[in-house]
Amino acid sequence: MRRFWLLFAQTVTIALALYFVYGALRPASRVQQLGSQATPVPVVETASSSLAPGSYRDAAARAMPAVVNILTTQAPKRSAHPLSRDPFFKRFFGDRTPGNDDDGGDDDLQNSLGSGVIVSHEGYILTNNHVVEGADEIEVVLADGRKAPAKVVGLDPETDLAIIRINLDKLPVIVLGQSEQARVGDVVLAIGNPFGVGQTVTMGIISALGRNNLHINSFENFIQTDAAINFGNSGGALVDTRGNLIGINTAIYSQSGGSVGIGFAIPVSTAKTVMEAIIKNGHVVRGWIGVEMQDITKELADSFGLQRSNGAIIAGVVRNGPADKAGIKPGDILLKVEGKSVGDTTEMLNLIAQLPPGEKAKMTVLRKSREAVLDVVVGKRPIPKDPSK
Repeated sequence: MRRFWLLFAQTVTIALALYFVYGALRPASRVQQLGSQATPVPVVETASSSLAPGSYRDAAARAMPAVVNILTTQAPKRSAHPLSRDPFFKRFFGDRTPGNDDDGGDDDLQNSLGSGVIVSHEGYILTNNHVVEGADEIEVVLADGRKAPAKVVGLDPETDLAIIRINLDKLPVIVLGQSEQARVGDVVLAIGNPFGVGQTVTMGIISALGRNNLHINSFENFIQTDAAINFGNSGGALVDTRGNLIGINTAIYSQSGGSVGIGFAIPVSTAKTVMEAIIKNGHVVRGWIGVEMQDITKELADSFGLQRSNGAIIAGVVRNGPADKAGIKPGDILLKVEGKSVGDTTEMLNLIAQLPPGEKAKMTVLRKSREAVLDVVVGKRPIPKDPSK
């Protein structure tokens, strides 16, 4: 019996010892578990490769290879263009600075930066007239780093457009868009080489269409945009959200010289017409009748007792010119050109310019409250003289 009791006591002692050992170890285990739950491994989400909402990288990727930098060298034979000093309209002549001995150039030469757009596999490049006008040497730098000398194919100062050409293989070509379908509020991208920093893309919207009377060019029909464009962007591309060319960046409105959100581009419809004429003839041929024009204002309409405020008053007639020979006189109001209504002098200039020289055109004029239709043999518009020469 005593032996049995001793065995029982030993068993109880061992069981109590095991219980205390288990009790001592159990809290530590709980702390580790709680700690593990309190600091879980974070799950990091990786963005998918799909196009982010609102991104225009595809449009930029399509257009950028066809936009080039244009470097010109010119001896200082002329004074600066008068608009380059205008505090309101700053033309993009680029960074014109004298050469220096560090780059091995001639100290008497001037360098200029601009942009251009490759429009054909044959090497034709659209740019602004003021980018390449008077240049002794022109070098084109492609987005892929290739360089090539360029030759001027033709200039059109009246629209400030020019065509130059390079001789390289496998050229990227931009797709011409439909500027006629553009609307205020459309998103656009401006691509060029501002201040020579390298190819740059900026975004904005179309702020207005058909801007004219800015006294920049003879023929004006600008697309206005708030996309940031600066010196060196001149001649670069304004593209839509599909990467199609809808305009050639040309000028900005600025009191500081930098972008303030008012830029102007020549519509691609105009650029295409000029380009085709230059490639075919070396220059643009436009109609001309030899008159000076003035818009009809409310004040003029009241003073002349006119019942209308649209049309264009013939303020002067060139002696022995097409209009003079047809019987058009100062004071006549031009109402229609080949059946198309004339709203103002800008419309009149554009309608007459589209007429083929040498052919007759019917023009409706208002004289002393009576309308008359006159046949005018259209002349060829004289090429404007360079005022700096």
